[in-house]
Parts: sequence; structure tokens; C-alpha cells
Amino acid sequence: MTSTITAVTAVALLGVGGVAMAQTGEWRAYSADLAGSKYSALDQITADNAGSLRVVWRQSTIPDAVREGSEIRPPAVVQNTPLMADGRLYVSTGLGTVAALDATTGEVVWFDPLPEGVTSRGGASRGVAYWDDPESDDARVVAVIGSTLVALNASTGARYPDFGTDGEVDLTQGYDTRPVTEFRWRSAPLVVNGVVIIGSFGTDFTNDTQPARKAMPPGDVRGFDVRTGQQRWIFHTVPQEGEVGNDTWLTGPNEDQASWEYTGNTNMWAWPSGDEELGLVYLPLSTPTNDYYGGHRPGDNLFAESLVCLDARTGELVWHFQAVHHGVWDYDFPAAPNLIDITVDGRAIKAVALVSKQGFTYVFDRATGEPVWPIEEREVPAGDVPGEWYAATQPFPTKPPPFEHQGVLVDDLIDFTPELRREAEEILAGYVSGPLFTPPTVIDPSPGGTRGTIQSPGLVGGADWNGAAVDPETGVLYVPTARTPAVVGLTRSEHPRSNVDFVMRALEMAEGPQGLPLLKPPYGALVAIDLNEGEIKWSVPNGDGPRNHPALRDLDLPPLGQSGRVSPLVTRTLVFLGEGVDRGMVFLPGGVGGKVLRAYDKESGAVVAEVALPGGTSAAPMTYMAGGKQYIVVTVGWTDMESEWVALALP
Repeated sequence: MTSTITAVTAVALLGVGGVAMAQTGEWRAYSADLAGSKYSALDQITADNAGSLRVVWRQSTIPDAVREGSEIRPPAVVQNTPLMADGRLYVSTGLGTVAALDATTGEVVWFDPLPEGVTSRGGASRGVAYWDDPESDDARVVAVIGSTLVALNASTGARYPDFGTDGEVDLTQGYDTRPVTEFRWRSAPLVVNGVVIIGSFGTDFTNDTQPARKAMPPGDVRGFDVRTGQQRWIFHTVPQEGEVGNDTWLTGPNEDQASWEYTGNTNMWAWPSGDEELGLVYLPLSTPTNDYYGGHRPGDNLFAESLVCLDARTGELVWHFQAVHHGVWDYDFPAAPNLIDITVDGRAIKAVALVSKQGFTYVFDRATGEPVWPIEEREVPAGDVPGEWYAATQPFPTKPPPFEHQGVLVDDLIDFTPELRREAEEILAGYVSGPLFTPPTVIDPSPGGTRGTIQSPGLVGGADWNGAAVDPETGVLYVPTARTPAVVGLTRSEHPRSNVDFVMRALEMAEGPQGLPLLKPPYGALVAIDLNEGEIKWSVPNGDGPRNHPALRDLDLPPLGQSGRVSPLVTRTLVFLGEGVDRGMVFLPGGVGGKVLRAYDKESGAVVAEVALPGGTSAAPMTYMAGGKQYIVVTVGWTDMESEWVALALP
């Protein structure tokens, strides 16, 4: 049954040529469009008036109308970004359900109610999908709710009874290599040429406080018919016997099975991008079981930590690129690729660009998979963890340059004062450190032993789930980056129900002297990369960072940047970026987050406006036109508040 609160009338849209959907005044996909651009051609808000933006409506992530007697309160942090079509916003609520809001007021139009006796479906997802049939009036909101896939009528919220079984698809079913009893996914589906692309989420690292298993559920990616819910195809992210890449999963010396037979994860926990003209979908894939110890999965482990291009209708492999061979750093691809048409040395290229945790931007011809600039295999350090298998080389793009500092050496430590440098060197001496791809190490508790390896970028940055945005008119990519080195330390597994040799004992942010960061700034930045030239156009710190710390406040330092995970919004006129939240994100450094949304000049990176918010930004912002007015909606939260969607507009 669907609950309808009110009705809205159609809103005239602003039609502008260019990227499909993103420039109609609507926002029909999680990242604006199938290309993952996070871009809109709207230009009512400019550098001259952005400072006049005001909050025009606020709505709880569990609206009162949706609550239906549930006592669950909205969490402080929700990562949901709404969609907008036909004058309505479509959201995943804090109860894990779907609702439609009036785009001009934020009031609930309809919602998909909880089943009787159920109080929550697992919390908000990052987003939902929208699809309409241009030859009929069929418009659908497609969402993952708990472990099911559903399709809702965009006008009424009613479920389609002929979609799946009784209006839903059980996503634990349909795997064909081994049974799956639990399904989770918090990212947004994408509909490409009538096929709903679905990934999954699974914990892919283990510690010594819980049973650690070398066998985990598969992270296969699947495609479902948007009209019927029927599973159309499945792509094995760990290739099975006879499939491309199967020979990169070897048999360990103490194993009675090849590693492809039991290794799991290798999920698409992020979301894909698609090109309907080419009929292709682009999957950013993650790390296999387990993140930091791969002794039970020797070999390069294709398609882990790879960009995989499939035929959207059939799921057949078209091309692939592996960014990390035999990953032991949690350097998975955490966000959607950006599809962008560029011109390089006079040659027009339909490109796909993908930013990474290690601070690289990989750029390919999206039809053929050919790198736009050479990517070199370079030797990297080997480790000494017993039983581990190490790749001798890793891929290094020659262009664009890294957008984040890589590796940890003495010269990288903070040096605001000689005292702080000495303290930082003393801290560093307790760890193993080195260049990018220095592998994890075993903790040595003896005097003078190591506490593990300091890894930079760490598991949450350079780029993370916030991803990048791109301007299709200029070919410039805008990527927020965070400097958050992590400590990774391994220990032998001693849990009686574990069957792995080593597990993670230390996984934490690397802290510097007196509570300051260990490395030099900037600790968070916005970087503009010209994809036509393969060069960094500019890089500016995002936020003040710790410059008011007692050890620094008298030094008259410029903004140092702060490392909250934030997502960009690009319009025809500006780049918008928040500062993040003060809680609720995994491995969040202390002292980050801020209740502000900044507008940056696209050409120079200069801050042209700062807009106060009731909380910090916890999700990617979006924009749309309704009733002749441009709105920016962002999800906010903070330790002392409940999460909300907040709409900004000019007076």
C-alpha cells in the first residue's frame, strides 16, 4: 500500500544543450546523470549572488509523515543525495524506505510504508534511481530496500505488482557460484538501457576480535530488467574457471583449492556510470577477502581493484584495467567513474576518468579501454609477512600528476616548528614507512619493534566515496582530496574459529605530535585537473584546518585544509564544496567538519562565497530548477542534531 500526502503540479524545466539529463534543470541520477558528472548547467546562482543563498526549507531524514509511529530517531549522519524529476525529490529516508518530496517546499508527497511490524529497513542508502519510458507515461523510482530491489510509480509511489515477486526482487537469490544468505548495499542503482545495475557491500577486512574466514560471499555485479525485475545477467568479479582472469587466482602452498574457488568480496560497493549511446556500463570494483592480508589468494587477483567495462544489456566483458595487483592496501575504487568528452593533441576522445584512493586519475578511451596517456608498470617494495604473495610491479599513470601526496618519508613530516618536526620524527621511528605501495607489516611488540606500517594515502583518501565532478563544457575534473595517513599492523590470527594466518590488529589514523596531523598540509584540498592537457590546473586548501591549534596559532599560517570527506557540485558558474561532519564517518580524524558550504571560482579556485548551514555536509549536494528558482539541496548532520535535507535558494 502507498500513502499519499499531497499532490504537486508539473514544473516547467530549463532546457539547455549538453550532457543528457544534467542540464534540463532536473537531477535524475545519483551523480546528476549516467555519466557521473555531478554537473548542472543552471546558472541562476553566480559568484555575484551566491553569498545571498539562504535556507528556504528543511526536512528531517525521517519526516513525521513517514514515521508512522516508529520511535526511531534520525541519525546524526545520513549520506543520501536526493534525485529530482517532474517537480519532486526522491529520497531514501533514515528508515531505509523511499519517499517523494515537493521540490519547492520539502513536504512529503508520498512514501513507501514499512511492512507491518517492521520499524526499519536498515537506514538510508546513498541514493535511488529514476527511469522513464519516453514512449509511455511509465516513470519509475528504483531502489534497494534492505535486501530487496523494488520499483515504485514515480507519481503515486505504488509498487508494480509484476516487478519480481509481489513487487520486489530478493537480492540474496540469483548468485550462481555459491549460496548467499545476506545482501547489503548502500550505494545507488543505475539504469542503463533498461537494465538496473546492482552492486553489493561486504566487510572485507578482519581483526583478531572476531572469526576471520578466507571464504566470503561473492561480490558479483548483476543486471535486472527495469520493467520486470528479472535478472538479466551476472558478472563474476572473481572470474570462474574458463573466464578471463581466472589464471590470476593461484593456489597457495597450504591450500587444497584454487583461491578463486573461495575468495569473496571484490564488490562494487560504489556505484557505476553508463553510456547509453555506446551501450556500456563502467564498474569500479574493490578489494577481495581480506583487505590487508592476501596470503590465501596468491596472484594478481583480477578483477579486484579494477575498472571493468561491460555491455549493459548482456553483462559481457568489453574491456578492463586493474589499478592494483594483489591489493593489500584497501585501495579499492570507491566512487563512480566520470564520463567526459575531451580533446587531446587535437584528437577528440570519448573518455572515462576515474580517481582513486592512492591519488591517481586514470583516463581511458571509454569505448576501447586504451589509456589516453601511458600507464607504466613500475617496481614496488616487497614485504616480509609470512605466507604473503607480493606483486613485483604496480601501474603508475604518467598523466595527470597525482592529486595527493604519496608515501611517507621524513621530508613529508610537519615542520611548522623545529620542536614539532623532532616530535614527528620520533613518532615515525615507531613504524615502517616508505613510498607508495609500501606493504603492511607484522606488529613487533618487542623493545624497538614496529607498530605496523604508515600508509599514505590511507584507506579513506586521497579520493573516497565522495568522488569527483566534471565540467563537460571545459573538460576540467574537480576532485576533493584528504590527507589522512593510516597505520596498518598485522598479527597472527588466534581466534579459535578463524582459518586465516594473519589478521589486522592496528587500523587507525596516524596521529602526529600534540594532536596535530603527522604530515605537512594541505589536509584537505579541492583540485582542478584539465583532462584535455592532463595537467593540474590549480589546487586550493578546503577550510582552515588546525591553524588555530595552540602550537600554531601564533605562526600566522594560511588555511591548511581539513580532511572531512566531501563531495563536489559543479554548475555552469561555480564549484560548491562543504567541509563534512564531525562524526559518523569511518576513520574520521579529529577536528574536522564545518557547518558551511563554499562556492569556488572554477577558473582560479578562489572562494567567492561561504554559506552557513545548520550542520555539516554528510552527502553529495545536488541542484535543480523548480518554479523558476534554482535550489541547492544538501544533507547535513552534526553530533548534537538529527540529520536533515536542507534546501538553499536566493531570496
